[in-house]
Amino acid sequence: MHVPDGFINAPVSAVAGVVAAGAVAVSLRGARRELDERTAPLAGLVAAFIFAVQMLNFPVAAGTSGHLLGGALAAILVGPYTGVLCISVVLLMQGILFADGGLTALGVNVLDMGVVTTVVAYALFRGLVGVLPRTRRSMTAASFVAALVSVPAAACAFTLMYWIGGTTDIPIGKVFTAMVGVHVLIGIGEAVITALTVGAVLAVRPDLVHGAKGLTAPLKLRVDGELVDAPAPVREPAPAAHRPTRGLWVTGLVTALVLAGFVSFYASANPDGLEKVATDQGIDKEAKEHAAKDSPLADYGVKDVSNARLSGGLAGIIGVGATLVAGSGAFYVVSRRRRTQGEADSRTEEKV
Repeated sequence: MHVPDGFINAPVSAVAGVVAAGAVAVSLRGARRELDERTAPLAGLVAAFIFAVQMLNFPVAAGTSGHLLGGALAAILVGPYTGVLCISVVLLMQGILFADGGLTALGVNVLDMGVVTTVVAYALFRGLVGVLPRTRRSMTAASFVAALVSVPAAACAFTLMYWIGGTTDIPIGKVFTAMVGVHVLIGIGEAVITALTVGAVLAVRPDLVHGAKGLTAPLKLRVDGELVDAPAPVREPAPAAHRPTRGLWVTGLVTALVLAGFVSFYASANPDGLEKVATDQGIDKEAKEHAAKDSPLADYGVKDVSNARLSGGLAGIIGVGATLVAGSGAFYVVSRRRRTQGEADSRTEEKV
């Protein structure tokens, strides 16, 4: 759903940019409460993983494909504030390096794909886990529903922005019907990917899933047909904060590299939901050439590498690496700000 330059007029794009910048600023402050030196690298990994999975377009209808937006996944794994930052980093890398999503439309994309999906998904996820049993299965189901709803919500947000500032005169009813219809189908794919990923992490490291904090129910055993609390272990495990995360980090990085460097070659080549709707409805009549169209990585290929498989694979690996470095660096700085602020508060309390 990357909006190109020219779909939304300059005034509305500017306003969207201001709102998106405000949301990122709020998220930077909020992420200080979600991140520490242990989770910052994992947040960078989440951004890189989302970049990789977004390269895997899957067919959803005749001549149409979809891809992960990632807001729900990021929010559930690392928190809503950090989730907005993850998607923002991904969109920035895609726009600058790969000419994917307009640069003047960056605010529109951050607001639509980052803020809307994250807020809608996390609010729905928290509401569901608040009423469902506190089990891994219920949290996985909640992540499925939250991700499913977040995609048509983003389609509605784009339709609203297009209604206010669209550059072509297309009946808004047609745009709304087409956008929501195809993105409900894409939402199913988003939900499956999100639920599988969240479920996999919950299975091995539930302490690292932000959305699962405080939701772990005591272990139950069935005795004589009744469920009873299991006895506490004789030896307590190491505190979650001190358990190593290197294994999960390495596994996630290898998975992202394989997806972007190899599996992406087999992704659907059909236009995604927004591209298909834009072509069918005439929304793309005023589309502009991308400012980064001459980038050596434009269109997810390496310039001057003639072999399509090798070119796309290298571009994917470079993208994962760039997103990982940019994201991890930004999140490390945010986590250090939290630590510095905490030390300053402690010194103030001591003086008082």
